[in-house]
Formats: sequence, structure tokens, C-alpha cells
Amino acid sequence: MNRPLLTLFLSLCSAVAMGKEYVVPVGDVAGFFASLPADATTVSFSASAVYRCEVDIVLPERQLLIIDGKGAKLILGARSNGFTVRIVDQKAALKRTASRYAIRDFAAIEGGRKGVDLSATLGSTITNVRLVGQSEAAIDLRFCLMARVQNVLVTNPGKRGIVLRQGDWPGANAVNSQSNSSVLDQCRVFCSKTTTNAFMVLNSGGVRMTDCISEGAGPGHDLFLSATMDGKEEQPARNPVVKSFHLSNFHVEHKATKASIYVNMPVKAVVDLSNVYWNGALVAPVIRYVSGQLNLSDIGWWNASFRIATRVAAPRINVERCHNALVIDGKRRTSLTKVGVLELVDPLFGQTDLKVDHVRVQSPSR
Repeated sequence: MNRPLLTLFLSLCSAVAMGKEYVVPVGDVAGFFASLPADATTVSFSASAVYRCEVDIVLPERQLLIIDGKGAKLILGARSNGFTVRIVDQKAALKRTASRYAIRDFAAIEGGRKGVDLSATLGSTITNVRLVGQSEAAIDLRFCLMARVQNVLVTNPGKRGIVLRQGDWPGANAVNSQSNSSVLDQCRVFCSKTTTNAFMVLNSGGVRMTDCISEGAGPGHDLFLSATMDGKEEQPARNPVVKSFHLSNFHVEHKATKASIYVNMPVKAVVDLSNVYWNGALVAPVIRYVSGQLNLSDIGWWNASFRIATRVAAPRINVERCHNALVIDGKRRTSLTKVGVLELVDPLFGQTDLKVDHVRVQSPSR
């Protein structure tokens, strides 16, 4: 191809590419997304530093839609669920997983019931976003497979910070609409006085949390991890398809009021908690255990106030390379309900005698 033709070809390609990027108008954010042209692959908030929207911003079906905040601020009305995917039933949800979204680079998304409310997607990402003051949840992901939430800052959530869970529409249940194989990476939740759970993972397997922080006012839980089929926590989880969860390098800067980490997973599910740091003495348990194969490793600091509460008499816990004050030794039993830092509290099934047959402590630090 000669040079003039090559130049023309590249110009045409550039024009086609630019034709698929649209700028969000200042006055009608929701209306813009409701009538988004079919050829749109990228939308940009670069037209103004501050946008306002009183209602839900309903996202259209797209194989990939990039939503680039360009450093803008988006202020939501009190009833808004922010960027939202609406699902009517499980049949529609399965079809909708062909769509995915990349939401990125907002200086702030402020207010609203939720900031991001995605459902039924495969491979969506939320990156480099600050969310402030949502009343229900900053980010709520339902049936979001292989989602990635990265470099996200949540400040003063009214109830929950970041949530991954199963679908809750007609036809959805705890085994057919999980947020499996998703990743939370370098996320911080700065809790308000009313925050119930900084991070929450429900009925979803293969989820990984790395390099995350929970700070601010003390929430009910820093991490609430559960796979109960019906949401009732008065029995061990029995979800047959949830197999694992992994947490590493988790930093906690405050005092949770119920328990820092709550674990109720299926008995054979592997729950890895590695390199968790609690900064200071706690009154509530560092871990409240109901069920699951709990592995604690590389916990290098253990305050004398720290304790692990179990609601079942025979917990399954492995401890490896942790501080030598994390003692669970049957030979050092202090009562029927307490062995070292492990204590039977509010037991299920009327159990009264704590057994440590399935507890192992290996290679404690000196």
C-alpha cells in the first residue's frame, strides 16, 4: 500500500474508533445511558468535573462497555443505585452474562443507595474509583463471575462496603448465580459508625481478597463470609458448590463490635486467612467460626486480648507459622469451653464441651 492510501486507511480507522466513544452530557446521565447508541463501546465523563443524577443509571447490554470517569465526580440522589444492571429472572440473568463492564477512574461517586450495583456479568471490572456515603452498599455484585474490584476506596458506607453475593431475583438461588472466582485487590473500606460489614462474601466460591484494609469506626464485621443456603446463620453452611476462599495481607485498624472475621462455610470448604494484622486490643473475637476448614498462617502479631470464638464444639482449624501466643493446646485446657485462645461461645445444638481433635498448631514463631 502506498503512503497516501495508508494515511487515508489509518484516518478512516481512527474515525471509526472515535465514532464508538461518546461523551456523557452534564444534564441527563441516566437518559444518556438509556438511549446509548448501539455502536458505543466507550463512554467518557470528561465533559464536566461534576455530574449529578437522581435516579438509577441503567446499563445497556453490551459485549464490553468501558465507562471512563476521567477523574470526574458523580453525585447521586438518595434513591439512586448508581450504575445498575436490572434483571427480571434467572433466564434473563443467564443471557445477560454475555455483557461486561469496565468502570474506572472516578474521582468520587458520592451518595445514593449504592454506587455500583452490577448483576449477571462475566469479567466486569471496577478500578480506581472512590465511593463515598452510600446508604446501602458502596458496591453490590450479584452473579458477577470473575469480577475484579481493584484500587477502590470506600468511605463512610451506611451499611455495607463491598459485597459479592448470589442473585436474588426469581429463579436464582445459592447454587446457580454466585459471584465465583472474583478478586478484591488493594481495596480500602473506611467505616462509618453505622457500617455493618466492611466486606461481605456470600455463597461464592474461589473468591480472593488481597492487600485490603478495613478502618475508620468499628463495624459489626470487617469480613462477613458465609455460604448458608437460606441466609440463616443458626446452622453450619451447606452450600454444595462453594469450595474455597482466600484472604491475604488484610490490615484492620479498629475494633469490630461483633467479630472482625466471621466464617460460616461448608465443612469441606478451604478458608485461608494469611498475614492478617489487627492493630490493637479487641473486645469482640478476631474470628467467629461456625464451619469450614479454616487455615490460619503467617499471623505475626497476636495481642493478649485476641480470641477465636467457635459456635461448634469440634472446629476444624489449622494454624501454621503464627505468633506463639496463638495457643490452642488440649493439654492446657482452662475449662470445658476454653482451650488457649479458642473458646466455645453461643454454641449451636446445645453443645457444652469444646473438643480440639481437629485443631493443629504447627511451627509457631518464637
